[in-house]
Amino acid sequence: MRLLAALLLLFSSDLSANPPSVTLEPVASGLIQPVGITHAGDGRLFITQQNGLIAIHDGAGVLPQPFLDIRPLVLSGGERGLLSMAFHPDYETNGFFYVNYTDLAGATVVARYSVSPSDPDLANPGSAKQILRIVQPFANHNGGQLQFGPDGYLYIGTGDGGSGGDPGNRAQNLGDLLGKMLRIDVDGGDPYSIPATNPFTSQAGARGEIWAYGLRNPWRFTFDRSSGDLWLADVGQGMWEEVNFQPAASSGGENYGWRRMEGTHCFTPSSGCNDGTLVLPVIEYGHLDGACSVTGGYVYRGSRYPRLHGLYIYGDYCNGRIWGASRNASGEMISLLLHEAPFLISSFGENAAGEILVADHSGGGIYRLVDSKPLPPKRRSTR
Repeated sequence: MRLLAALLLLFSSDLSANPPSVTLEPVASGLIQPVGITHAGDGRLFITQQNGLIAIHDGAGVLPQPFLDIRPLVLSGGERGLLSMAFHPDYETNGFFYVNYTDLAGATVVARYSVSPSDPDLANPGSAKQILRIVQPFANHNGGQLQFGPDGYLYIGTGDGGSGGDPGNRAQNLGDLLGKMLRIDVDGGDPYSIPATNPFTSQAGARGEIWAYGLRNPWRFTFDRSSGDLWLADVGQGMWEEVNFQPAASSGGENYGWRRMEGTHCFTPSSGCNDGTLVLPVIEYGHLDGACSVTGGYVYRGSRYPRLHGLYIYGDYCNGRIWGASRNASGEMISLLLHEAPFLISSFGENAAGEILVADHSGGGIYRLVDSKPLPPKRRSTR
């Protein structure tokens, strides 16, 4: 523990004395409301667009033909649309990938598709298999993120169903899939099975799919590719934005507080909301300087920019600010402002090498996060 504290203090002081100088380098343009960037373990980027298209950037440019076009199935606009995709861990052999979208009736759908057997740059649109469908009572707070965890299970972030203030108190209701982090086994059943180690499988009235709860609108969560820790950003009601943290060793069951709390503050009820069972966010910020909606990101594990290593990179959709957060010697999360983008940040992405990308929702661009400040020269030994 002493060694860890010393290393954290050294990291924190080095970062303050020699901070990164982050800029954004253009990668792609001309996209339509990009909301997700991912990879299939190779040099390609797969860019999810809210209208129902998934494009491929092959390293040279965006291919003219989309990887997948499900626009006839998707109700797009506002917070609805095609919201994310995730590749099966065995994609190279089984060709499966998963999408999360809003269907024409306004419900959330998680579906599986297959890549074309004859062309790796084309999906087979006729291979669709619906995995899960969740009725949404309102048009907003759809969540929408899909990620496979280090355990091989599919994690699904769901919003609280919408409106304001979670009028149905769905996020705290373990009998409802809304306002939750779900965890399912897409290989263990048809269309899925519930992992036996999920925390509420034996609780009467609870849905076994639930891994954690008390979420308002989780907009982007990711697993640290080095540690397996889960970082979960949750969009606030009107005053506070938050990022939650779940260590890799967690057995699930965390209650992140909504609607009892917004961030670290009581919401409903207005006082006495935390009985000690709630898991509070590790990062919180208020609606100042145009901030309004957190966009979760990634812990940087790339190799190009050593100063960024280990920082949790996240931003705000509205004011374009990008921060890097790390723990100080006391274990407190400290955020450093890295950049102010002149656009609406809808998503961060990670390529196969661990380099981080940023999506411009309104302008249709994809950018690469770059530390443009050279490292100081290494000191020579005088021995």
